[in-house]
Amino acid sequence: MQIIRRVSPPGGEADEGAEPDARFTFANERTFLAWSRTSLALVVAGLAIAQLLPPFPGVPWGRHLIGTPLILLGSAVAVISYLEWAANQGALRRGQPLRRSLLPRALALTITVITLGATALTPISAARTH
Repeated sequence: MQIIRRVSPPGGEADEGAEPDARFTFANERTFLAWSRTSLALVVAGLAIAQLLPPFPGVPWGRHLIGTPLILLGSAVAVISYLEWAANQGALRRGQPLRRSLLPRALALTITVITLGATALTPISAARTH
């Protein structure tokens, strides 16, 4: 038996919908928490690279080229994961299909670009020191 009641989504407006099965709500929350851990790891990795990695010889800005995008990506993942959690929770309440997440593709693409940049720094750094 489904009970229909008024619920308040994160946007603040009341919306009619059925209380979803708790398993789906908890799965949505676990997904949000997993993305939150990923965003925290990206921020920490970016800070560690920018502050603790030895400078690239001949390329003093190299650490920041690698670390800053990771920090920005981590903050973007935190915000987008919350927005996706809220949208999914609303869709669950209304019995609508869930949207496909953009996070995996964006994360893979950005990390690939950062990796290519980091890989390019090695020969640039070696060429500038000789």
